[in-house]
Amino acid sequence: MRLWTLDFGLWTYTRLMIPDLQSSILCDDVRQERNGKFILIGLFDAIGAPAFPLIYPRLFMVTRWCSGEGLFKQRTRILKPDGTTVLVEGKDIPVQLPGPEATATNVEAFMNVAFKEEGAHWIEILLDGDLKIRYPLRVSKVQPPPQQPPGPAAA
Repeated sequence: MRLWTLDFGLWTYTRLMIPDLQSSILCDDVRQERNGKFILIGLFDAIGAPAFPLIYPRLFMVTRWCSGEGLFKQRTRILKPDGTTVLVEGKDIPVQLPGPEATATNVEAFMNVAFKEEGAHWIEILLDGDLKIRYPLRVSKVQPPPQQPPGPAAA
């Protein structure tokens, strides 16, 4: 896509290529090595809890954009099971791609997310307000593990 813009009576040519969302991953934690590589810990697509509401202490969203050029804004949100009500929404995060071969990796943290009900919640990633991907995060009630009888006392 090419855009023409008018600036003080002069036409200027601006290149803009909408990037592709290469990946969108939920995980429990993210670390970055000295060489810049990311380590994703505890990837998941479902959450189980013995009771609701559930306060999920830390949830990380990692996105990678590629094959684009320009400056864009990413926004992440989690919707309730009705598919329309926003449970939590992140802030606008810049996606800057200086050229079509560049990539941009964003890491966003959501703290103390309160899941009040079970059901398929929906993850949405938007770029400049346009929905790029939507996928389910299954939240379900699970049975707590059975209590183990106390073992013999250590001598």
